[in-house]
Formats: sequence, structure tokens, C-alpha cells
Amino acid sequence: MKRLVVAFICVMCACSIAFAQDKPKKKKETVTFYVEEMECKNCVKKVEKNIAFEKGVADLRCDLSNRTAKVTYNTSKTSPEKIAAAFKKIGMEAVVADGNEESKDKK
Repeated sequence: MKRLVVAFICVMCACSIAFAQDKPKKKKETVTFYVEEMECKNCVKKVEKNIAFEKGVADLRCDLSNRTAKVTYNTSKTSPEKIAAAFKKIGMEAVVADGNEESKDKK
């Protein structure tokens, strides 16, 4: 009986140590890009077809009327700089929009 209790305690300790380790959580952030070259529906399709499949991109929403692309991404896999570089690969310049009109005029 004593051996059984000791074995049970050892198993409980081993399990608690195994489950106590924190796994890094996937932190997601959203950034809005102003894309001046996004002028038509074909441009939107081009962005959706290419940027949505970049490593770390979880969600992509394009707004043609504002010429913006709202990208939700995994911070451990990519960054706004890497996403902007992906826009450059498809021939579009993407600038992080900070929510006011001045950021669009700076380009």
C-alpha cells in the first residue's frame, strides 16, 4: 500500500511538471496598410491572392474605397515590415496607416 501511495505521488508530480510548462501563445496583431496602387477590383484580388498566403498572415480585409488593407498577423512569424515587403514583391507600395489622413498625404 505504501508503494502504491509513493508511486501515485510520483506520477502526480511528473504530470504537474509536464502541464505547468507554459507554451508560448500565438499573439496576433492587426495593422492597416494604405496601398495607393490599389485602384480596382483586380488589384484587390491580386492583394488577396498573394498577401493572404504570406507566412504568419491570419486574416486580410481590403477596402477599395479607402485603398487600405487590414492585416491580422502572428507576431512570432512575421512583422509589418515583412508584410510591406510582400506588397513590394507584387508591385505595390504599402505604408502603415495610423488612422489619420496625414499618413496618406506623406507618401
